[in-house]
Amino acid sequence: MNGIHDMGGMHGFGPIVREENEPVFHHDWERRVFALRIATPVPIPGGSRNNIEQMDPAAYLTTSYYEKWLHARIQGLLDAGVLTEAELEARITLYRDHPETPVPRREDPDNVQRVQAQLRRVLESPRRDVPLQPQFRIGATIRARNLHPPGHTRLPRYVRGKRGVVERYYGVYDFQDAVPPGTDAPPQPLYAVRFEARELWGASAEAHSVVYLDMWESYLEPA
Repeated sequence: MNGIHDMGGMHGFGPIVREENEPVFHHDWERRVFALRIATPVPIPGGSRNNIEQMDPAAYLTTSYYEKWLHARIQGLLDAGVLTEAELEARITLYRDHPETPVPRREDPDNVQRVQAQLRRVLESPRRDVPLQPQFRIGATIRARNLHPPGHTRLPRYVRGKRGVVERYYGVYDFQDAVPPGTDAPPQPLYAVRFEARELWGASAEAHSVVYLDMWESYLEPA
């Protein structure tokens, strides 16, 4: 979808500040949010990225990384029917009015071992072994389609309608855009596409600069 999250090529948001020796978590609550994201066995309808991208623009710009994760998980639990708005508001009110209230804890060593093993395992390649022939050859000139899907997409707004060149073919991978509930997203050929900076941003672009994007076939059309 088109939203404030799609900030590629935009100006006015200041520099990206890199923190020296940045810790994995700055606060203990961030650890808990990470655990919620990894260990809660409830699928998020539409996916967590879709929920983050539908945040109010002002909230998106003023919340931290793990605050966005927390928003996505809460919204996912609401959408899945595991949590109700009334239950959520009651718990927020409880901790706001009585911050000394202990946070519930549940010890589950078996679940801890399962999650730790999940985090440490070596993932297999997500490439799919299916008989699909790529539409575009390496070196082909393409144009990124001017699409405006309502849900999550990996097609940046700044590249839509722009010409590029296929530099690499990766194979066939699962399509990761959001799709309507009850439908499957069939796997697609995946490419690395090279865009000249001047094609994307005109004369103001840095000379001799290029951008490479990994793009599914449905994002592309012959130029």
